Amino acid sequence: MNAQTKRICEKLSRNEILCTPRSCALGQIIFCEGCCCGRADRGFKPLPREWIEYQWKEEKLNKSVQLTISGCLGPCDLANVFCIISPRRIQWLGGVQEQKQYDMLLSWAKASRDSGVLLELPNEFNRHRFERFAVSD
Repeated sequence: MNAQTKRICEKLSRNEILCTPRSCALGQIIFCEGCCCGRADRGFKPLPREWIEYQWKEEKLNKSVQLTISGCLGPCDLANVFCIISPRRIQWLGGVQEQKQYDMLLSWAKASRDSGVLLELPNEFNRHRFERFAVSD
């Protein structure tokens, strides 16, 4: 058992609340790189994964806006999907194709980090929003 696993087991045995430094993040952005997203053979521009990971690391953004690049997130018909998770909500966006959009996401993450709150996304992303699940009244 490694040290981290041991600490978790000890906290659980004492009925302590689990927390980590990543629990202090303002939010999380999850990019899909699954079965359809970023697939050039299906007509979608690839996710600039290396660029995103480099920028997040260079700017030390992961402590404030945690970056995750995942397998399939599900809504494949919208391709190039990502979601932003915050304590208040989950925002789903799709159809992101241009480098300038990834540049805006980087600027948004840096501004959120600098302000200490997860800011609203730039208006450019309004047309990319969608409801992930059926909404009932």
